[in-house]
Amino acid sequence: MTTGPNRILDDFAKLMTDAAGAVQGVGKEVETAFKAQAERWLNSMDLVKREEFEAVREMAVKAREENDALAARIAALEAKLGGSGE
Repeated sequence: MTTGPNRILDDFAKLMTDAAGAVQGVGKEVETAFKAQAERWLNSMDLVKREEFEAVREMAVKAREENDALAARIAALEAKLGGSGE
């Protein structure tokens, strides 16, 4: 029979392993709940996600470059019309 200190230690080790697994599972549940709550809180603040901000920023940079190019073309056309028409 294996009733002795070894059996008690084996049972204790199994209990600790099970407890550690349960604590780890609870920790993951708490982390998931916290992340969900934080996401709800941030969404209620009407904040912009980083990806959306970067996309709009790239659009603004492109629009500014196009405006500068068009302004240069207009200036060149005005100079051409002003110089050759007189």
